Amino acid sequence: MVIPVHDVNPARRTPWVTYALLAANFVVFVFFTPGVVGSLTGGGSSLAELCDLQAFLDRYAAVPQELIHHRMPRLVPTGGTGVGPQGPGCVVGPPAYDKSPELSVFTAMFLHGGWLHLLGNMLFLWIFGNNVEDRMGHLRYLLFYLVCGYAAAYGFALTNPDATTPLIGASGAIAGVLGAYLVLYPKARVWVLVPFLIFLPLRLPAWIVLGMWFVLQAVYSSGGGVTSAGTVAYAAHVVGFVAGMLIAWPLKPGTPPPPEPRGLLFGRRARPRHPW
Repeated sequence: MVIPVHDVNPARRTPWVTYALLAANFVVFVFFTPGVVGSLTGGGSSLAELCDLQAFLDRYAAVPQELIHHRMPRLVPTGGTGVGPQGPGCVVGPPAYDKSPELSVFTAMFLHGGWLHLLGNMLFLWIFGNNVEDRMGHLRYLLFYLVCGYAAAYGFALTNPDATTPLIGASGAIAGVLGAYLVLYPKARVWVLVPFLIFLPLRLPAWIVLGMWFVLQAVYSSGGGVTSAGTVAYAAHVVGFVAGMLIAWPLKPGTPPPPEPRGLLFGRRARPRHPW
């Protein structure tokens, strides 16, 4: 419903962990994910590239069924192509590798299904991650990020124990960051773009922006308001968000409030006024 672009909440120290997470996600997507080079040059994905990507995701993504039952399927995509009774397709066979379901949750946090998926996640991490890291400290923030990611993945797996679709993306961990931000800085102002004929710039409190985001995820996770709720792990977003709120709650006392900007809540005059 809204696109956040900036928050009026300066951090006191450089968010090195947030920068590292942003860099790691881009590096893994551009240099290690099959098929990305073709998309950068404008070429379409061939069957061989799609099969290679499917095998890559099955190996390094988190699969709910594997997380719950702690065993790999008998047949997995090999990355090869072949021709079967229904025509050309991807070849499956016994897995030629050992996969740790627990470790796959970690690797899945750095995998994304496309540029829109990656850029959307990184935008939210860029805007809200620096203040949460500033409040928690670098090491605690990194542990917090990973814990929220694991909580989101296993929470989704518990609600979908037989799902075999690979679970990828940093959304669950970033949802935890959003939940922590809502607890720590509910009154911080956030610049957003609202699609209303044109993109209308507004400056809204964080509790409205993030609260509205959470409500939408909760509605979508129940299947309401969407035609295909299975394509996005909305339940993982909900679990990650709640985990972030619970972990950040003890830090709320003593958290310095964000600066209170003056001016209107929209347009150019909404920017903080300077005495000069």
